[in-house]
Amino acid sequence: MAISLGKAGLALLLLVLVSLGGAPLFSQTFEPIRLHPKNPHYFLFRGKPTVLITSGEHYGSVLNADFDYKKYLVTLAADGMNFTRIFGGSYVEVPATSFGIKRNTLAPQPGKFLAPWMRSDVGGYAGGGNKFDLSKWNPEYFARYREFLGEAAKFGTVVEISLFSSTYGDVQWTVSPFHSANNVNGTEVSDWKQVTTLANGNVLKFQEQYVRKLVREANGFDNVIFEIQNEPWSDQPVLSSVVNPYLPKPGRDNYPNSVDLAGEASIAWQGKVAEWIASEEALLPNKHLIAQNYCNFYFPVRTLLPQAGIVNFHYAYPQAALDNYGLEKAIGYDETGFLGREDQIYLRQAWNFILSGGGTFDGLDYSFSVGHEDGGDTEANGPGGGSATLRRQLAILQRFLQGFSLTELRPDRNVVKHAAGISARVLSNPGREYAIYLDGSGPTELTLELPKGHYSVEWINVANGAVLRNESFAHSCGSRVLTSPKFNDGVALRVVNQ
Repeated sequence: MAISLGKAGLALLLLVLVSLGGAPLFSQTFEPIRLHPKNPHYFLFRGKPTVLITSGEHYGSVLNADFDYKKYLVTLAADGMNFTRIFGGSYVEVPATSFGIKRNTLAPQPGKFLAPWMRSDVGGYAGGGNKFDLSKWNPEYFARYREFLGEAAKFGTVVEISLFSSTYGDVQWTVSPFHSANNVNGTEVSDWKQVTTLANGNVLKFQEQYVRKLVREANGFDNVIFEIQNEPWSDQPVLSSVVNPYLPKPGRDNYPNSVDLAGEASIAWQGKVAEWIASEEALLPNKHLIAQNYCNFYFPVRTLLPQAGIVNFHYAYPQAALDNYGLEKAIGYDETGFLGREDQIYLRQAWNFILSGGGTFDGLDYSFSVGHEDGGDTEANGPGGGSATLRRQLAILQRFLQGFSLTELRPDRNVVKHAAGISARVLSNPGREYAIYLDGSGPTELTLELPKGHYSVEWINVANGAVLRNESFAHSCGSRVLTSPKFNDGVALRVVNQ
Protein backbone atom coordinates (compact mmCIF):
# COMPACT_ATOMS: atom_id res chain seq x y z
CA MET A 1 0.00 0.00 0.00
CA ALA A 2 1.44 3.38 -1.01
CA ILE A 3 1.62 6.12 1.62
CA SER A 4 1.34 9.77 0.61
CA LEU A 5 3.30 12.02 2.97
CA GLY A 6 2.57 15.35 1.35
CA LYS A 7 5.01 18.27 1.48
CA ALA A 8 4.83 18.73 5.23
CA GLY A 9 5.28 15.03 5.94
CA LEU A 10 8.18 14.76 3.51
CA ALA A 11 9.89 17.73 5.10
CA LEU A 12 9.50 16.17 8.57
CA LEU A 13 10.86 12.83 7.36
CA LEU A 14 13.87 14.52 5.77
CA LEU A 15 14.56 16.46 8.95
CA VAL A 16 14.54 13.23 10.95
CA LEU A 17 16.91 11.62 8.43
CA VAL A 18 19.26 14.59 8.66
CA SER A 19 19.23 14.39 12.45
CA LEU A 20 20.05 10.68 12.34
CA GLY A 21 23.08 11.60 10.23
CA GLY A 22 24.48 13.62 13.09
CA ALA A 23 23.02 17.11 12.67
CA PRO A 24 20.75 18.26 15.49
CA LEU A 25 17.03 18.56 15.04
CA PHE A 26 16.04 22.19 14.55
CA SER A 27 14.50 22.89 17.93
CA GLN A 28 14.86 26.69 17.99
CA THR A 29 11.73 28.77 18.39
CA PHE A 30 13.03 31.09 15.68
CA GLU A 31 13.55 30.46 12.01
CA PRO A 32 17.03 30.87 10.49
CA ILE A 33 18.53 34.32 10.23
CA ARG A 34 16.77 36.35 7.56
CA LEU A 35 16.42 39.88 6.28
CA HIS A 36 14.35 41.93 8.69
CA PRO A 37 10.83 42.32 7.26
CA LYS A 38 10.63 45.94 8.49
CA ASN A 39 14.05 46.92 7.16
CA PRO A 40 15.77 44.39 4.85
CA HIS A 41 19.13 46.16 5.12
CA TYR A 42 19.45 44.50 8.52
CA PHE A 43 18.81 41.01 9.85
CA LEU A 44 16.24 39.37 12.08
CA PHE A 45 18.00 36.78 14.22
CA ARG A 46 16.37 35.04 17.17
CA GLY A 47 13.67 37.66 17.38
CA LYS A 48 15.97 40.70 17.36
CA PRO A 49 17.14 43.10 14.64
CA THR A 50 20.90 43.03 14.21
CA VAL A 51 23.93 43.85 12.12
CA LEU A 52 26.76 41.34 11.76
CA ILE A 53 30.22 42.51 12.80
CA THR A 54 33.44 40.55 13.23
CA SER A 55 37.19 40.46 13.08
CA GLY A 56 37.80 36.77 12.46
CA GLU A 57 40.30 34.13 11.36
CA HIS A 58 41.14 33.41 7.73
CA TYR A 59 38.29 31.00 6.96
CA GLY A 60 39.94 27.68 7.84
CA SER A 61 38.20 26.88 11.14
CA VAL A 62 36.61 23.68 9.87
CA LEU A 63 38.95 22.42 7.16
CA ASN A 64 42.14 22.86 9.20
CA ALA A 65 42.30 19.90 11.56
CA ASP A 66 44.92 21.61 13.74
CA PHE A 67 42.73 24.63 14.52
CA ASP A 68 40.93 24.67 17.88
CA TYR A 69 37.68 26.21 16.73
CA LYS A 70 36.05 25.91 20.16
CA LYS A 71 38.59 28.27 21.71
CA TYR A 72 38.22 30.54 18.68
CA LEU A 73 34.44 30.79 19.02
CA VAL A 74 34.71 31.44 22.77
CA THR A 75 37.13 34.28 22.01
CA LEU A 76 34.89 35.84 19.35
CA ALA A 77 31.91 35.83 21.70
CA ALA A 78 33.91 37.19 24.64
CA ASP A 79 35.14 40.07 22.48
CA GLY A 80 31.60 40.93 21.35
CA MET A 81 31.67 39.57 17.80
CA ASN A 82 28.56 37.89 16.36
CA PHE A 83 29.76 36.70 12.95
CA THR A 84 32.37 34.48 11.30
CA ARG A 85 33.09 33.25 7.81
CA ILE A 86 34.34 29.80 6.76
CA PHE A 87 35.28 28.15 3.48
CA GLY A 88 33.52 24.87 2.84
CA GLY A 89 36.54 22.83 1.69
CA SER A 90 36.42 23.07 -2.11
CA TYR A 91 39.37 25.48 -2.01
CA VAL A 92 42.52 25.48 0.09
CA GLU A 93 45.76 27.49 0.22
CA VAL A 94 49.46 26.72 0.50
CA PRO A 95 51.27 27.18 3.84
CA ALA A 96 53.49 30.29 4.16
CA THR A 97 52.96 31.03 0.45
CA SER A 98 49.44 32.10 -0.48
CA PHE A 99 48.95 35.89 -0.27
CA GLY A 100 51.98 36.31 1.95
CA ILE A 101 50.25 34.87 5.02
CA LYS A 102 52.83 33.14 7.20
CA ARG A 103 50.50 31.29 9.59
CA ASN A 104 47.43 30.82 7.45
CA THR A 105 44.48 28.91 8.89
CA LEU A 106 43.22 28.33 5.34
CA ALA A 107 46.53 26.58 4.53
CA PRO A 108 46.74 23.46 6.71
CA GLN A 109 50.05 21.73 7.21
CA PRO A 110 50.67 18.53 5.19
CA GLY A 111 48.14 15.86 6.09
CA LYS A 112 45.97 18.27 8.09
CA PHE A 113 43.57 19.36 5.33
CA LEU A 114 40.19 17.99 6.40
CA ALA A 115 38.19 17.97 3.17
CA PRO A 116 34.55 17.00 2.60
CA TRP A 117 35.77 14.02 0.56
CA MET A 118 37.41 10.81 1.70
CA ARG A 119 41.01 10.10 0.93
CA SER A 120 41.58 7.23 -1.48
CA ASP A 121 44.23 4.53 -1.04
CA VAL A 122 46.34 6.21 -3.74
CA GLY A 123 49.17 8.46 -2.64
CA GLY A 124 50.18 11.70 -4.28
CA TYR A 125 48.05 14.62 -3.12
CA ALA A 126 50.14 17.74 -3.61
CA GLY A 127 49.23 19.03 -0.14
CA GLY A 128 50.34 15.83 1.59
CA GLY A 129 48.74 12.42 2.00
CA ASN A 130 46.58 10.40 -0.34
CA LYS A 131 44.51 11.68 -3.22
CA PHE A 132 40.80 12.42 -2.77
CA ASP A 133 37.86 10.34 -3.92
CA LEU A 134 35.23 12.91 -4.86
CA SER A 135 32.52 10.24 -4.90
CA LYS A 136 32.82 9.51 -1.16
CA TRP A 137 32.04 11.80 1.78
CA ASN A 138 34.38 12.20 4.71
CA PRO A 139 32.43 11.57 7.94
CA GLU A 140 35.19 13.20 10.03
CA TYR A 141 34.80 16.45 8.10
CA PHE A 142 31.02 16.54 8.40
CA ALA A 143 31.11 15.76 12.11
CA ARG A 144 33.44 18.75 12.56
CA TYR A 145 31.31 20.89 10.25
CA ARG A 146 28.14 20.22 12.26
CA GLU A 147 29.94 20.61 15.57
CA PHE A 148 31.34 23.97 14.49
CA LEU A 149 27.90 25.25 13.49
CA GLY A 150 26.45 23.95 16.75
CA GLU A 151 29.13 25.58 18.91
CA ALA A 152 28.71 28.87 17.03
CA ALA A 153 24.94 28.63 17.55
CA LYS A 154 25.43 28.39 21.32
CA PHE A 155 27.06 31.84 21.29
CA GLY A 156 24.62 33.36 18.81
CA THR A 157 27.41 33.58 16.23
CA VAL A 158 26.22 33.64 12.62
CA VAL A 159 28.34 31.64 10.17
CA GLU A 160 28.68 32.54 6.51
CA ILE A 161 29.67 29.41 4.59
CA SER A 162 31.48 30.34 1.39
CA LEU A 163 30.93 27.28 -0.77
CA PHE A 164 33.49 28.05 -3.48
CA SER A 165 36.32 30.45 -4.21
CA SER A 166 38.23 31.66 -7.21
CA THR A 167 41.52 29.81 -7.67
CA TYR A 168 43.69 32.91 -8.34
CA GLY A 169 46.66 31.12 -9.88
CA ASP A 170 48.83 28.05 -10.29
CA VAL A 171 49.90 28.00 -6.63
CA GLN A 172 46.40 27.34 -5.33
CA TRP A 173 45.44 25.17 -8.33
CA THR A 174 48.30 22.82 -7.47
CA VAL A 175 46.55 21.78 -4.22
CA SER A 176 42.94 21.94 -5.41
CA PRO A 177 40.90 18.77 -4.87
CA PHE A 178 39.42 19.36 -8.34
CA HIS A 179 42.86 19.16 -10.02
CA SER A 180 43.07 15.79 -11.79
CA ALA A 181 46.43 15.06 -10.14
CA ASN A 182 44.80 15.31 -6.69
CA ASN A 183 41.87 12.93 -7.06
CA VAL A 184 41.10 9.46 -8.42
CA ASN A 185 37.98 10.54 -10.31
CA GLY A 186 39.48 11.68 -13.60
CA THR A 187 38.35 15.29 -13.36
CA GLU A 188 38.36 16.84 -16.78
CA VAL A 189 39.14 20.51 -16.19
CA SER A 190 42.76 21.49 -16.84
CA ASP A 191 42.49 25.30 -16.79
CA TRP A 192 41.87 26.66 -13.29
CA LYS A 193 40.07 29.64 -14.80
CA GLN A 194 37.31 27.25 -15.90
CA VAL A 195 36.71 25.57 -12.53
CA THR A 196 33.87 27.91 -11.57
CA THR A 197 32.18 27.99 -14.96
CA LEU A 198 29.77 25.55 -16.59
CA ALA A 199 32.59 24.52 -18.97
CA ASN A 200 34.38 22.47 -16.33
CA GLY A 201 33.54 18.97 -17.54
CA ASN A 202 32.63 16.37 -14.97
CA VAL A 203 33.70 18.68 -12.12
CA LEU A 204 30.22 20.19 -12.30
CA LYS A 205 28.53 17.04 -11.03
CA PHE A 206 30.93 16.82 -8.09
CA GLN A 207 30.30 20.48 -7.31
CA GLU A 208 26.55 19.92 -7.30
CA GLN A 209 26.86 16.93 -4.97
CA TYR A 210 29.11 18.96 -2.66
CA VAL A 211 26.72 21.93 -2.51
CA ARG A 212 23.70 19.79 -1.82
CA LYS A 213 25.55 17.87 0.88
CA LEU A 214 26.77 20.98 2.74
CA VAL A 215 23.33 22.58 2.47
CA ARG A 216 21.59 19.47 3.74
CA GLU A 217 23.97 19.00 6.67
CA ALA A 218 23.49 22.63 7.76
CA ASN A 219 19.72 22.71 7.46
CA GLY A 220 19.09 22.22 11.17
CA PHE A 221 20.95 25.39 12.19
CA ASP A 222 19.46 28.86 12.48
CA ASN A 223 22.81 30.69 12.32
CA VAL A 224 23.84 29.92 8.73
CA ILE A 225 24.22 31.99 5.57
CA PHE A 226 25.41 30.47 2.29
CA GLU A 227 27.71 32.49 0.06
CA ILE A 228 27.97 31.15 -3.48
CA GLN A 229 31.58 32.03 -4.22
CA ASN A 230 34.37 34.07 -2.75
CA GLU A 231 35.66 36.77 -5.14
CA PRO A 232 34.17 35.35 -8.37
CA TRP A 233 35.60 38.23 -10.39
CA SER A 234 39.20 37.16 -9.78
CA ASP A 235 39.64 34.32 -12.28
CA GLN A 236 37.88 35.94 -15.24
CA PRO A 237 37.75 39.67 -14.47
CA VAL A 238 35.75 42.10 -16.55
CA LEU A 239 36.96 45.68 -16.12
CA SER A 240 33.86 47.74 -15.35
CA SER A 241 35.09 50.88 -13.61
CA VAL A 242 38.06 52.36 -11.74
CA VAL A 243 38.40 53.85 -8.27
CA ASN A 244 40.48 56.84 -9.35
CA PRO A 245 39.78 57.81 -12.99
CA TYR A 246 42.49 60.49 -12.96
CA LEU A 247 45.41 58.07 -12.83
CA PRO A 248 47.35 57.47 -16.07
CA LYS A 249 47.07 54.20 -17.95
CA PRO A 250 47.97 51.36 -17.72
CA GLY A 251 47.99 51.53 -13.90
CA ARG A 252 44.57 53.16 -13.87
CA ASP A 253 42.94 50.00 -15.24
CA ASN A 254 44.74 47.48 -13.05
CA TYR A 255 44.24 46.20 -9.52
CA PRO A 256 44.15 47.77 -6.94
CA ASN A 257 42.50 50.61 -8.87
CA SER A 258 40.31 48.51 -11.14
CA VAL A 259 36.73 47.55 -10.33
CA ASP A 260 36.39 44.09 -11.87
CA LEU A 261 33.12 42.21 -12.16
CA ALA A 262 32.52 38.53 -12.76
CA GLY A 263 31.99 37.71 -16.44
CA GLU A 264 29.00 36.03 -18.07
CA ALA A 265 30.46 32.53 -17.70
CA SER A 266 30.88 33.07 -13.97
CA ILE A 267 27.39 34.53 -13.53
CA ALA A 268 25.85 31.57 -15.35
CA TRP A 269 27.69 29.13 -13.06
CA GLN A 270 26.83 31.12 -9.92
CA GLY A 271 23.20 31.01 -10.99
CA LYS A 272 23.41 27.23 -11.19
CA VAL A 273 24.89 27.01 -7.68
CA ALA A 274 22.12 29.24 -6.33
CA GLU A 275 19.57 26.91 -7.96
CA TRP A 276 21.20 23.91 -6.27
CA ILE A 277 20.95 25.59 -2.87
CA ALA A 278 17.34 26.62 -3.38
CA SER A 279 16.18 23.30 -4.83
CA GLU A 280 17.85 21.31 -2.06
CA GLU A 281 16.26 23.45 0.64
CA ALA A 282 12.88 23.24 -1.08
CA LEU A 283 12.67 19.68 0.31
CA LEU A 284 13.96 20.65 3.75
CA PRO A 285 12.29 22.41 6.68
CA ASN A 286 14.48 25.53 6.74
CA LYS A 287 15.46 28.13 4.16
CA HIS A 288 18.69 30.09 4.55
CA LEU A 289 19.92 33.37 3.14
CA ILE A 290 22.10 33.30 0.03
CA ALA A 291 24.86 35.86 -0.50
CA GLN A 292 26.30 36.91 -3.85
CA ASN A 293 29.86 38.22 -3.69
CA TYR A 294 29.87 41.03 -6.25
CA CYS A 295 33.16 42.96 -6.55
CA ASN A 296 35.91 44.88 -4.81
CA PHE A 297 35.46 48.48 -3.70
CA TYR A 298 32.05 49.59 -5.02
CA PHE A 299 29.74 49.40 -8.02
CA PRO A 300 26.01 49.92 -8.70
CA VAL A 301 24.94 46.28 -9.01
CA ARG A 302 24.12 45.31 -12.58
CA THR A 303 23.32 41.58 -12.36
CA LEU A 304 21.91 40.24 -9.12
CA LEU A 305 20.81 36.63 -8.91
CA PRO A 306 17.15 36.33 -7.89
CA GLN A 307 18.01 34.07 -4.95
CA ALA A 308 20.47 36.57 -3.42
CA GLY A 309 19.38 38.31 -0.24
CA ILE A 310 22.83 39.68 0.58
CA VAL A 311 25.21 41.54 -1.74
CA ASN A 312 28.82 41.24 -0.57
CA PHE A 313 31.68 43.60 -1.42
CA HIS A 314 35.35 43.24 -0.52
CA TYR A 315 37.57 46.19 0.48
CA ALA A 316 34.41 48.22 0.26
CA TYR A 317 33.90 51.93 0.17
CA PRO A 318 30.83 53.40 1.88
CA GLN A 319 29.56 54.13 -1.62
CA ALA A 320 28.96 50.39 -2.11
CA ALA A 321 26.22 50.57 0.51
CA LEU A 322 24.82 53.89 -0.66
CA ASP A 323 24.78 53.04 -4.38
CA ASN A 324 22.90 49.80 -3.76
CA TYR A 325 20.62 50.78 -0.92
CA GLY A 326 17.61 50.76 -3.24
CA LEU A 327 17.98 47.04 -3.86
CA GLU A 328 16.34 46.50 -0.45
CA LYS A 329 18.93 43.83 0.37
CA ALA A 330 21.60 43.59 3.05
CA ILE A 331 24.83 45.09 1.73
CA GLY A 332 27.91 43.42 3.22
CA TYR A 333 31.51 44.49 3.75
CA ASP A 334 32.54 40.87 3.43
CA GLU A 335 36.32 41.15 3.70
CA THR A 336 39.05 43.60 4.58
CA GLY A 337 42.52 43.09 5.99
CA PHE A 338 45.24 43.94 3.46
CA LEU A 339 46.15 47.42 4.72
CA GLY A 340 48.82 46.71 7.30
CA ARG A 341 48.79 45.98 11.00
CA GLU A 342 47.37 49.23 12.36
CA ASP A 343 43.92 48.60 13.85
CA GLN A 344 42.66 52.12 13.34
CA ILE A 345 42.19 51.83 9.58
CA TYR A 346 39.86 48.84 9.99
CA LEU A 347 37.86 50.50 12.75
CA ARG A 348 37.34 53.54 10.52
CA GLN A 349 36.29 51.30 7.64
CA ALA A 350 33.66 49.63 9.84
CA TRP A 351 32.14 52.86 11.15
CA ASN A 352 32.07 54.48 7.71
CA PHE A 353 30.45 51.47 6.03
CA ILE A 354 27.89 50.56 8.68
CA LEU A 355 26.86 54.19 9.17
CA SER A 356 26.26 54.34 5.40
CA GLY A 357 23.63 51.61 5.61
CA GLY A 358 25.73 48.46 5.46
CA GLY A 359 24.51 45.31 7.20
CA THR A 360 27.76 43.36 7.77
CA PHE A 361 31.43 44.02 8.41
CA ASP A 362 34.07 41.27 8.34
CA GLY A 363 37.77 41.90 8.88
CA LEU A 364 40.54 39.34 8.48
CA ASP A 365 42.22 38.99 11.85
CA TYR A 366 45.74 37.60 11.64
CA SER A 367 46.05 37.39 15.42
CA PHE A 368 44.20 34.07 15.06
CA SER A 369 46.43 31.18 14.03
CA VAL A 370 47.00 27.55 15.00
CA GLY A 371 48.10 27.62 18.62
CA HIS A 372 46.71 31.14 19.01
CA GLU A 373 43.00 30.49 18.72
CA ASP A 374 42.52 33.04 21.50
CA GLY A 375 43.59 35.77 19.07
CA GLY A 376 46.93 36.27 20.77
CA ASP A 377 49.33 35.92 17.82
CA THR A 378 51.22 39.20 18.05
CA GLU A 379 53.93 38.52 15.46
CA ALA A 380 53.64 39.83 11.90
CA ASN A 381 51.56 37.27 10.05
CA GLY A 382 50.43 38.69 6.74
CA PRO A 383 49.17 41.75 4.92
CA GLY A 384 46.89 42.94 7.73
CA GLY A 385 46.44 43.18 11.46
CA GLY A 386 43.85 42.24 14.03
CA SER A 387 43.85 42.17 17.81
CA ALA A 388 41.70 41.84 20.90
CA THR A 389 41.73 45.63 21.07
CA LEU A 390 40.25 45.95 17.58
CA ARG A 391 37.60 43.35 18.28
CA ARG A 392 36.50 45.13 21.44
CA GLN A 393 36.43 48.44 19.60
CA LEU A 394 34.23 46.91 16.91
CA ALA A 395 31.92 45.74 19.69
CA ILE A 396 31.48 49.40 20.65
CA LEU A 397 30.04 50.00 17.18
CA GLN A 398 27.62 47.10 17.69
CA ARG A 399 26.47 48.44 21.06
CA PHE A 400 26.12 51.96 19.64
CA LEU A 401 23.73 50.71 16.95
CA GLN A 402 21.73 48.63 19.38
CA GLY A 403 21.02 51.83 21.32
CA PHE A 404 18.74 52.94 18.47
CA SER A 405 15.52 51.65 16.96
CA LEU A 406 17.60 49.85 14.34
CA THR A 407 14.83 48.96 11.93
CA GLU A 408 13.79 52.62 11.71
CA LEU A 409 17.22 53.84 10.61
CA ARG A 410 18.08 54.82 7.03
CA PRO A 411 21.06 56.68 5.52
CA ASP A 412 20.51 60.43 5.84
CA ARG A 413 22.34 62.85 3.52
CA ASN A 414 20.37 65.91 4.62
CA VAL A 415 20.76 66.36 8.36
CA VAL A 416 24.45 67.34 8.22
CA LYS A 417 24.69 70.62 6.35
CA HIS A 418 28.43 70.95 6.94
CA ALA A 419 31.17 69.26 8.95
CA ALA A 420 34.30 71.39 9.10
CA GLY A 421 37.39 69.47 8.04
CA ILE A 422 35.87 66.00 8.45
CA SER A 423 33.42 63.66 6.71
CA ALA A 424 30.10 62.63 8.22
CA ARG A 425 28.07 59.43 7.93
CA VAL A 426 24.53 59.41 9.27
CA LEU A 427 21.74 56.92 9.89
CA SER A 428 18.52 58.45 11.11
CA ASN A 429 14.87 58.13 11.94
CA PRO A 430 14.24 61.75 10.91
CA GLY A 431 13.02 64.00 13.68
CA ARG A 432 13.61 61.34 16.32
CA GLU A 433 17.02 59.66 16.31
CA TYR A 434 20.34 60.38 14.57
CA ALA A 435 23.36 58.06 14.62
CA ILE A 436 26.33 60.08 13.36
CA TYR A 437 29.97 59.18 12.76
CA LEU A 438 32.55 61.87 12.07
CA ASP A 439 35.69 60.54 10.36
CA GLY A 440 38.77 62.61 11.07
CA SER A 441 40.16 64.52 14.02
CA GLY A 442 38.77 67.47 15.90
CA PRO A 443 37.48 69.58 17.51
CA THR A 444 35.15 70.60 14.73
CA GLU A 445 31.95 72.51 14.16
CA LEU A 446 29.04 70.42 12.96
CA THR A 447 26.02 72.13 11.41
CA LEU A 448 22.82 70.09 11.62
CA GLU A 449 19.44 70.76 10.03
CA LEU A 450 16.89 69.65 12.62
CA PRO A 451 13.13 69.93 13.11
CA LYS A 452 11.63 71.41 16.25
CA GLY A 453 12.31 69.53 19.44
CA HIS A 454 14.29 69.12 22.62
CA TYR A 455 17.47 67.22 21.85
CA SER A 456 20.00 65.28 23.88
CA VAL A 457 23.47 64.69 22.46
CA GLU A 458 26.13 62.18 23.47
CA TRP A 459 29.66 62.44 22.05
CA ILE A 460 31.23 58.97 22.17
CA ASN A 461 34.87 57.92 21.91
CA VAL A 462 34.86 55.13 19.28
CA ALA A 463 38.07 53.61 20.64
CA ASN A 464 36.90 52.98 24.22
CA GLY A 465 33.18 53.74 24.29
CA ALA A 466 33.51 56.54 26.83
CA VAL A 467 31.04 59.40 26.69
CA LEU A 468 33.15 62.50 26.01
CA ARG A 469 30.34 64.96 26.59
CA ASN A 470 26.60 65.12 27.23
CA GLU A 471 24.58 68.13 26.20
CA SER A 472 20.98 69.09 25.50
CA PHE A 473 19.19 71.95 23.82
CA ALA A 474 15.75 73.16 22.81
CA HIS A 475 15.48 73.85 19.10
CA SER A 476 12.82 75.81 17.21
CA CYS A 477 13.74 74.49 13.71
CA GLY A 478 16.47 74.89 11.09
CA SER A 479 20.24 74.94 11.53
CA ARG A 480 22.02 74.15 14.76
CA VAL A 481 25.80 74.33 15.19
CA LEU A 482 27.43 71.85 17.57
CA THR A 483 31.04 72.23 18.67
CA SER A 484 32.68 68.88 19.31
CA PRO A 485 35.08 67.93 22.05
CA LYS A 486 38.61 67.10 20.98
CA PHE A 487 38.94 63.69 19.26
CA ASN A 488 41.34 61.68 17.12
CA ASP A 489 40.48 59.27 14.29
CA GLY A 490 36.73 59.56 14.59
CA VAL A 491 33.96 60.26 17.03
CA ALA A 492 30.31 59.17 17.25
CA LEU A 493 27.20 61.15 18.20
CA ARG A 494 23.88 59.95 19.45
CA VAL A 495 21.31 62.70 18.88
CA VAL A 496 17.81 62.00 20.20
CA ASN A 497 14.71 64.20 20.14
CA GLN A 498 13.25 63.83 23.61
